[in-house]
Amino acid sequence: MSGWLTEPSAPSVLITVARVDGSGPREAGTKMLVTAEHEFDTIGGGHLEMRAIDIAREMLSGQAVRYERFALGPSLGQCCGGVVYLLFERVDTRLGAVMAALRERRREDCWRLTAVDGPACVALFDMHGQPLSAGHPPAAAAGPLATPVSDPLSAPAFARDRGAHLMQDASGRRWMVDPILAPRAHLTLFGAGHVGAAIVRALAELPCTVTWVDEREDMFPADIPANVTVEASELPEACVAEAPPNSSYLVLTHNHALDQRLTETILQRQDVYWFGLIGSKTKRMQFEHRLQAKGIDQARIDAMVCPIGIAGITNKAPAVIAASVCAQLLGVWEQQDAERMPKPLSQTATLLRAAGSTQYKI
Repeated sequence: MSGWLTEPSAPSVLITVARVDGSGPREAGTKMLVTAEHEFDTIGGGHLEMRAIDIAREMLSGQAVRYERFALGPSLGQCCGGVVYLLFERVDTRLGAVMAALRERRREDCWRLTAVDGPACVALFDMHGQPLSAGHPPAAAAGPLATPVSDPLSAPAFARDRGAHLMQDASGRRWMVDPILAPRAHLTLFGAGHVGAAIVRALAELPCTVTWVDEREDMFPADIPANVTVEASELPEACVAEAPPNSSYLVLTHNHALDQRLTETILQRQDVYWFGLIGSKTKRMQFEHRLQAKGIDQARIDAMVCPIGIAGITNKAPAVIAASVCAQLLGVWEQQDAERMPKPLSQTATLLRAAGSTQYKI
């Protein structure tokens, strides 16, 4: 789970990077949570973050919403050269409910809409523009979380490439439209040995979900990361069929015969996006001959990645292999995400209407 979604035990302020012009330390939509004594996540560090934390703590018992512009130049001791706009929101009952709903829906895409000007207003919507609340939408209430979308035909299709952005309604009131994106990347990882465990630890803070499979239940650690689901299965091959479409697969079990069976099963799926198999070039050659004898299509065999990891790293320590493989996976997943980007969002009036405005301009 993202650190900024941590349920605070003390008054807190949510900071969001609303806009970046030019070069900045983090992209629009990045968030951090600040309490009187702690910070969760980061908006990029440096003097910008230090100043933002000071502002947030000033707001803990005062102003509900604040919007600030920061030039990343000599005054902040930073040389990025860009301009960053930050939205500060004190976590009140309503924002707290929205954050609770986001924790419940952390594997689903949502839109968060926040009034930058005027009375405090925050609402959460699903990808179809329908309002959400913590667990269930109230049957009737005056607040935007319960306001129905009056024209569902104009509800926007969710567009991940639109990103966090500001809009302005006809009255001049500014709104931040903020997509809270669930990780798209999914990895089914077979093997809970030293390398598998090191890879899972390395992926714990990355934007992905992992299904971790092994026959030996006692091999899994007690502390499992929030983005990982454990499958202690006597038939690991069955977990291949259960994986989401366009998943990535990584096979690194303790048993070469099991590696072979898993490889055959994975390559028989028609929607595998990426498949990696731990091993040497010699192991690859042996597997290729066996797969060819089984009638596996040569193009699918050629797509198998073995050895795994990025070129130039030869150290075989589990932590080093994990770093190399995770870097490789991040490149794969960024490419995959770019390939499936939809067209930019063209209809967002429904969101504003549901939150109390009727017209907008970008």
